[in-house]
Amino acid sequence: MTPSSLPDVPQAPRSICLLRLSALGDATHVVPLVRTLRAAWPEVRLGWVIGKAEHRLLEGLEGVGFVEYDKRSGLAGMRAIARHFAGGRFDALLQLQVAARANLLSAFIPARRRIGYDRARAKDLHGLFVNERIAARRGMHVLDAIGSFAEPLGLKQTQVRWDLPVPAAARGWAAAQWPADGVPTLLVSPCSSHPLRNWRPERNAAVANHAIARGWRVVLCGGRSALERETADAILAAMTAPALDLVGKDTLKQLPALLERADLVMTPDSGPMHIANAMGTKVLGLHAASNPARSGPYSDQRYCVDRYDAAARRFLGKPETALRWGTRIERPGVMDLVTVDDAVAAFERFVSDRGAR
Repeated sequence: MTPSSLPDVPQAPRSICLLRLSALGDATHVVPLVRTLRAAWPEVRLGWVIGKAEHRLLEGLEGVGFVEYDKRSGLAGMRAIARHFAGGRFDALLQLQVAARANLLSAFIPARRRIGYDRARAKDLHGLFVNERIAARRGMHVLDAIGSFAEPLGLKQTQVRWDLPVPAAARGWAAAQWPADGVPTLLVSPCSSHPLRNWRPERNAAVANHAIARGWRVVLCGGRSALERETADAILAAMTAPALDLVGKDTLKQLPALLERADLVMTPDSGPMHIANAMGTKVLGLHAASNPARSGPYSDQRYCVDRYDAAARRFLGKPETALRWGTRIERPGVMDLVTVDDAVAAFERFVSDRGAR
């Protein structure tokens, strides 16, 4: 019996399809499930229907056949997925996403068992597209919920292992961006794909200034969108000392290597938060719009700022314990509940722990 197996594990399936299109952070959460499945059944044929950006991040993940779906392709793209799988049928489809588009797309993937979320976490007619459900459990991190999809197959995810596929060339690029001189590095990734989760540029700058005053190097990173460029420019304008500006300069393959080089990453709930965590880097997470217990950095939340309960009370009139698990509070001004003092205190906790180590 393998370490990840339950007693009386049923016969290994011949083929399993994972369906998780987006986003970057959630795709990262699926990787430990892939590791669990392959450790138990090395010969299983494992497919993953995935989004374009997520595929670029995870391309090269061993033991997985990726099939890319472009969200912009609509029904035509779904029919292309059906043609790709024509003539065969998976033993199991793990429907890891409940959004309407993903639910509809799942109907184009032939599979005998169609395993989805429990009723509490389902939405957008998810139940119409599945014939089995994972167990209902409140209070789970997203990664653990995804990992529980192994259980209907007779397995249990008892170990979380990422080992993201990062090419040597990507690590070489990251190593060339700043010297290995012993100066600790705070990497600021200020933008989420959900703008209402983002913190004010001047507050990011205030923490960056504090880090520089403590002898740290500050690096900014982000994508190529206009919002990310404008946010970075505003942070740089509010800083009292220079920072290394790498916004828009890395690729999705270089991003994990860049995050790996940092000593600490400051970011709202975002893809870089979860990629940094997967690469073993500590995260100063900024949370008010989302619950860090559900969607914070999985491995270590000691350096997160958590104002989710305050957001629930101010914007929804009830404590977080009264909310449906996973409720987002993406309201204008919600991130103002996270103060500069909150983030500086989290930074200083990290500095203290780092010094103790």
